[in-house]
Amino acid sequence: MNHPVILSLLGAWLFASTAAPAATDRVMTVKASVDGMVCSFCAQGIVAHFKKHPAVSNVHVDLTRKLVILEEKKGGSISDQEITEFIKKSGFEPKKVERSAESFAKVKAEKPK
Repeated sequence: MNHPVILSLLGAWLFASTAAPAATDRVMTVKASVDGMVCSFCAQGIVAHFKKHPAVSNVHVDLTRKLVILEEKKGGSISDQEITEFIKKSGFEPKKVERSAESFAKVKAEKPK
């Protein structure tokens, strides 16, 4: 009698339960604006540190744009607080942390504004 309703509810439940894990597997790119970075030596220290983080797969420092660009590993996450605390401990001033679904390569290749 109510088979179409039950089948619809069952289908919706199955879709929701399989779609949820995929969202946590999304790879995010993080851009952190930083004041005070002026040389490649500064950049090397930041890159070396973030490469050790278990949730980070790629790191790039763009001195021209004053950005630290991080790519999170699939299923991994680094908090904004972790990012800003390390930048402060390194002697720099974190300004803004932004997350994007754009690829690491695309964010890295963007031109300065």
